[in-house]
Amino acid sequence: MLVSFSSALFTLIPLQAAAVNSSSDALSRVIQGITAGVSFLGAGEILRESAQAPQRPEVRGLTSAAAIWVSAALGITAGCGLWQLGLIAAGLCFLVLRVLKRFEHRN
Repeated sequence: MLVSFSSALFTLIPLQAAAVNSSSDALSRVIQGITAGVSFLGAGEILRESAQAPQRPEVRGLTSAAAIWVSAALGITAGCGLWQLGLIAAGLCFLVLRVLKRFEHRN
């Protein structure tokens, strides 16, 4: 859910900014760079080397990686001055991370 939410937020930011500013080419490149950089951070959070089998990667931390991605999207939103969109997005993120956690099943 958080990855989809972040993708939607990353898509909305240039659309909202284009309505205010006619030149969004530079802004689009900045957002692409941030997205790529944050994706590497998320990948580092997800793939870790297993303690039991040193040559075997272990997949963990999907929620943490998605939360890192959402925080980057919220930062871009705030940087663009879209505080209403950022406030709504932060509320939805809080809903996903706190309220829907009750439905998560642990193994």
